[in-house]
Amino acid sequence: MTRYSKQREAILALLEGTKDHPTAETVYAGIRSQMPNISLGTVYRNLAVLAGNGRIAKIRSRDETLRFDANTRDHYHWQCRVCGKVQDLPMAVETSLNAAAERACDAKIERHDLCFIGVCKSCGADEIEHENVERHKTQEMWET
Repeated sequence: MTRYSKQREAILALLEGTKDHPTAETVYAGIRSQMPNISLGTVYRNLAVLAGNGRIAKIRSRDETLRFDANTRDHYHWQCRVCGKVQDLPMAVETSLNAAAERACDAKIERHDLCFIGVCKSCGADEIEHENVERHKTQEMWET
């Protein structure tokens, strides 16, 4: 049994109040306004305790950064491959994937994690602009 910790409860409340799936550093920056003397190490330890107790979920993003989610129900995520943002996907979990995976391997599948990768609207506009600039530069090079 884990002892009560005011710091841990504040970290959990911060996570429950966001859908951004913050990193430990982002949690630390957010919690310092309430607890100016808290250390980054304390934030990491409390995130580990909360994850170990099943109160939060750890999400490993494409760049191997750990992010944290207070929503521990089965759900999917999507991540922007440009800015790294991770968000919940509001769609039903496809439980038939577990049975399909069991048929494909010699194991009892208990659950699955799925993260879709794409480009968010903000980065998509930036990426299209960048592609247009590069295309224009290439055209100018061939015309000269």
